[in-house]
Amino acid sequence: MNFADLGLSEELQQAVADAGYTVPTAIQAEAIPPVLMMKDIIGIAQTGTGKTASFVLPMIDILANGRRRALMPRSLILEPTRELAAQVAENFEKYGKNHNLKMALLIGGVQMGDQVKALSDGVDVLIATPGRLMDLFERGKIMLNGCELLVIDEADRMLDMGFIPDIEFICSKLPETRQTLLFSATMPPPIEKLTKQFLTNPKRIAVNRAASTNENITAFKIPVKSREKRETLRWLLKNDLVETAIIFANKKTTVREINKELQSYGFRSGEIHGDMDQSNRIAELNRFKAGDINILVASDVAARGLDIKGVSHVFNYDTPWHPDDYVHRVGRTGRAGAFGRAFTFVAEDDVENIANVEKLTGTVINVFGKKDVRVELPKAAPKVEAKAEDAAPEAREPREGRPRREARPARDARPAREERAPREERTAREERPAREPRPAREERAPREERAPREERAPRDERPARDERPAREERPAREPRPAREERAPREERAAHAPRTDRDAPRRYPDHDDTPVPAGEWNGPMPGFLGVGFS
Repeated sequence: MNFADLGLSEELQQAVADAGYTVPTAIQAEAIPPVLMMKDIIGIAQTGTGKTASFVLPMIDILANGRRRALMPRSLILEPTRELAAQVAENFEKYGKNHNLKMALLIGGVQMGDQVKALSDGVDVLIATPGRLMDLFERGKIMLNGCELLVIDEADRMLDMGFIPDIEFICSKLPETRQTLLFSATMPPPIEKLTKQFLTNPKRIAVNRAASTNENITAFKIPVKSREKRETLRWLLKNDLVETAIIFANKKTTVREINKELQSYGFRSGEIHGDMDQSNRIAELNRFKAGDINILVASDVAARGLDIKGVSHVFNYDTPWHPDDYVHRVGRTGRAGAFGRAFTFVAEDDVENIANVEKLTGTVINVFGKKDVRVELPKAAPKVEAKAEDAAPEAREPREGRPRREARPARDARPAREERAPREERTAREERPAREPRPAREERAPREERAPREERAPRDERPARDERPAREERPAREPRPAREERAPREERAAHAPRTDRDAPRRYPDHDDTPVPAGEWNGPMPGFLGVGFS
């Protein structure tokens, strides 16, 4: 089967052939004919199998006839992330080059001016993220009552990430008679129930079992302690023939830390996460696609739908919290028939998460072992066996390039401890003079023979305390008058005699003689007493 058998126009077939594709994938062969028949579709297929082209190609033929109106797009494609929206826009430019279709891209992180201008001129295809679309709608810059075709890409994630209220609001502003398409790699039963309110008698197309991974991807799990993850990651990057790799982490801070450490070890790595503005994210992706860097550390913002050719490895530095994310992460490798390898680090806290992944995919992920390493590991040095007691010293061979040491006498050749000469026959050390023995305690003189102490006078013969000379009695202090009997302060000051202490302080160089008015009344400078001859 080729694209001509699917009912596509000749112009579209030429564009597909120019892109290098001749045979449609399974999801494309199943989905394109019903879409051209204007039926609602629920498409489920493995990631990397061409889901995007299965709705882009028929949309181009459907929208080829008709006219566009200002602020009223004819079709709407909702995407969960900016990168995926930009990728869908690239597909429209590539496959719609032979058609006169106008497209607009509404994503956050960029200015609204150009986007509003494109809407004012009228567009056939509007590719948007829910946040920016709601913002422009509330500003009155867009009307949705002329939309005839709605596509919700990555439907499970759109519904699971909290976009349900936004999608319900957007659908309420669309015409009731419209065609709705949902495409995703996973479709849990609770999410499938929610999609029933958006579709009318949908046709379900499940090329592969839901939540399954690509057969071309070899997946491993590595039990590892949290503190050993980075060392294990660096070892795999060096020893598993990594050409290009994407490393996924659950947190933005972890993404920055991993990228910084890899760069410090000489790896050509970059990072992409939700805290970066759109221009930097696009620039980093372009560097990765161009080969300027071969390792991209990313959060789940890059796990959905990104089509980057030649990714040989995917590393889940953290086991994903949501099992669906595992399918999308490992789907970045093994695309378009290529082969890839995926490694998931499982720490102590990730046991439950990896169990949920295996339950969703229905497969048990193999534990990585030595037989799975891509390069030949160096052989461990053989252990040196302990020699027997009677082994000769000549049995040990010298290493190459080193002179042979003189053989040491065997330990058994030395005289055994019991065969050594007795201690008396050895050369005696110079004997120290013997110390005079101290007299034994019993040989000391009896206590009675020692010189008696001088006897103290009996207590009765000592002078009595009363016979000691008495101290001189101090004269009694005159009692101070009570505070209430004192005279008032003003009366005391008036009647108290003036003492020299109360007189003003006099200085030897001061003259207290009265000075007539107008004369100098200050200290007399010394130079005024100098006479002139």
